[in-house]
Amino acid sequence: MRTRSGVRAGLAAALAAAVALGMAGCVPVDDEPELSTSNSAGTGTGAVTKQLNELTVAAAGAMKGYSRSRFPHWRKTGKNCDVRDSVLQKDGNDIKLNGCDVVGGTWKSLYDDVVFDDPAKVDIDHVVPLANAWRSGADEWDDAKRGDFANDLTRPQLIAVSARSNRAKGDQDPSQWKPPSHAYWCQYATDWVAVKHYWQLTVTSAEKTALADMLEGCP
Repeated sequence: MRTRSGVRAGLAAALAAAVALGMAGCVPVDDEPELSTSNSAGTGTGAVTKQLNELTVAAAGAMKGYSRSRFPHWRKTGKNCDVRDSVLQKDGNDIKLNGCDVVGGTWKSLYDDVVFDDPAKVDIDHVVPLANAWRSGADEWDDAKRGDFANDLTRPQLIAVSARSNRAKGDQDPSQWKPPSHAYWCQYATDWVAVKHYWQLTVTSAEKTALADMLEGCP
C-alpha cells in the first residue's frame, strides 16, 4: 500500500515527465521544412499542366478588325531604345551598347539553333502571336491592353529568334507549327501556356492537345 507522500511523489514524477515530453514534442517554426519554390522541371511541369487545364477551350475567333497596329509596339525604354533592345539584351551574350541601343553581341535562336552576331539579323518573336491572341480573346480588349500584351517583358512572351523561324511560324499555334528544335518543345509549350494563362486567352481543342503532347516529353 502506497503512502500519501508516495502518491504525491508519483504524481510529481508523472507531471515532470509529461512536461518534458511536451517540450520535446514542440518544434520551433523556424525549424520546420520550408515549401520549395524551385521552378524545377518536375514541379514546373505539374504547374504548367494545371495551368493548361484551367484554360478555356473555344473555337478560334474571327480576324475581322485585326491589324498589328491594334497592338502598339515597340514601346520606348530609353533614348533611341525600345522593347526590342531590351529583348536583345535579355537573350544575347557579350552585348555591346551605344547608350541603351544594342549594336553588337551574339544570339542563339532557340527555335532552330542558329547563331547570329548581328542584331539586325535577329527577329523578336511574340511567343503567342498577335493575330492568335486576337482570335483567342484580345479582340475584346482596348488598344492600351493590347499594347501591354505586345510589349510584355515580364512573361515569356518575347524572344530573340531567327527571321526564318519567325516567318515560318507566322500566327500559327502549336497544333500547326512547332520549333524545328525538338529540344526546345518543352520550354516552348511551357511559355505558351504561361502567356495564355496570365492573359486569360482561350485555346482551341487541337491547340490544347498539341500542348499536352509536348509537355508529356518534359523531364
